[in-house]
Amino acid sequence: MPAKSKAQQKAAGAALSAKRGETPKKELRGASKQMEKSMSEKQLEEFASTKTKGKPEHVSR
Repeated sequence: MPAKSKAQQKAAGAALSAKRGETPKKELRGASKQMEKSMSEKQLEEFASTKTKGKPEHVSR
């Protein structure tokens, strides 16, 4: 499932980095913190690798 916005993609990238141990988990905030807990590494990779061209910065719920 691809990311729907640039913000969602950035949050997934931060969560993926923490899940891999590249950045401390205590640095995560908001959506990235929830994503790290609830999603697998493969799911996070799919979100983070989404192309950003044509994506809005934010999407309302």
